[in-house]
Amino acid sequence: MATPDLRSRHTASTKASRSLDSLSPDGEEAKEEIESRNDDTLIPTRISILDILRVLTGLFLLSSSLSYFITNDSIFWGYRPAFTRPARIRAWLRGPLLLTESELSLYNGTDPSRPIYLALNSTIYDVSASPHLYGPGGSYHFFSGRDATRAFVTGCFEEDLTPDLRGVEEMFVSEEVDEEPAMGGEGEEGKGGKREWKLRREREWRVGRGKVRVSVSGWEKVFDGGKGGKYFRVGRVRREEGWEGRLGERRKLCEKARSQRPKKGEREIA
Repeated sequence: MATPDLRSRHTASTKASRSLDSLSPDGEEAKEEIESRNDDTLIPTRISILDILRVLTGLFLLSSSLSYFITNDSIFWGYRPAFTRPARIRAWLRGPLLLTESELSLYNGTDPSRPIYLALNSTIYDVSASPHLYGPGGSYHFFSGRDATRAFVTGCFEEDLTPDLRGVEEMFVSEEVDEEPAMGGEGEEGKGGKREWKLRREREWRVGRGKVRVSVSGWEKVFDGGKGGKYFRVGRVRREEGWEGRLGERRKLCEKARSQRPKKGEREIA
C-alpha cells in the first residue's frame, strides 16, 4: 500500500504535468525545454582537443623551463635540434659541397668568414660549433681543412695526417705472423704447418681490416649528427679514381701504432 508521502509526490507530479498541458500552445514548448534541460544534465563532460593542446603546451613549457634552468644552455635537455642551428639549415638549403683537397684547406678556421671543415674518409663535416677545439689554437686544429682519416685510427697526430689507410690494419695483426716459420721437413707435416700459418695470417689481416672499418665508422657517428647534433655532414672530397695508388709507397706504421700490435703469444680473437 502506497504511503502518504508517495501519494503526495504523485499528486504534485500530476498537477505539474496538467499545468504544462494547459499552457496551450506554449505549454508543449515549455515541457520540451524542461525535458531537454533534464537530458543535458545527464550528458557527461567531454574533453576537447583544445583542452588536450592546453595540457601539452603547459607540460612543454614546464619541461623547457626546467631544462634551461638545469643545463643553462638548452630547452631540450642538452639536445639541439637541427632547426635551432641556422648553419645546418643553410647547409641543407645549399646542398652537398664537392671540394678538392686544396679547396678544403681554405676551411681550416683561419678565415673568420668561412666555416671550419674537416674530412673523414672523404666525407666533409662542419665542425664550426667547436672553434675552441678545431679553430686556430685549438687542441685539434691540425684536423681542420684536411682529410686525416689515418690519424683518427692510429692516434699519430703528427705523422699520419693523411687519408691514406693502406696498411693500417697491420696495427691489429699479431707479430707472430710477420715471418714465415721455418719448417723442419718437406713432408706433409711441414706443408701442414705452412698452410696453417698462411690461414692464420690471412685471418688476422682480414680481422684487422674489419677493425679499421669499425674505428672509422665510430668517428663518422661522432661527426655526422653526434655530440647533440652540433657537427654535420656538408659534402665530399673530390678525388680522381685510383688516387691512393698515386700516393707512392705504402706508409709504415707510426711508433704508437706499432706499439699497439699484439705481441708474440697474444692471439687476436676473430
